Amino acid sequence: MQPKDLQRRTKQFAIRIIKLVRYLQKDPIGRIIGNSQLLRSGTAIASNYRAACRCKSRKDFISKIGTVVEEADETQFWLEILIESGVVKSELVKNLLKEAGELTAIMTASKNSAIKNQKT
Repeated sequence: MQPKDLQRRTKQFAIRIIKLVRYLQKDPIGRIIGNSQLLRSGTAIASNYRAACRCKSRKDFISKIGTVVEEADETQFWLEILIESGVVKSELVKNLLKEAGELTAIMTASKNSAIKNQKT
């Protein structure tokens, strides 16, 4: 997958998170988690990946892509919390949860590849 494709994919993910957070405003717990946690981590994936694509050095890329991995994993966590606590039905966010997992895996592989290539 090309960087531009991933930039589009992470941006679309961020937009979907924003729409979910709007929906969560109807529930007091959902509003708190949505506004203070999910919105921040879910949109940070796209912005930090975009920054990683502009890095000048491999070391900087590894650092920034590491942040993307953390944000994607955190987003996955908050989606799981929303489901398991009963704030949202699984069917409503299962595709977002799947995408968060896929983005975490893709970014982890990218980071690991960059680390491996740094040593050679």
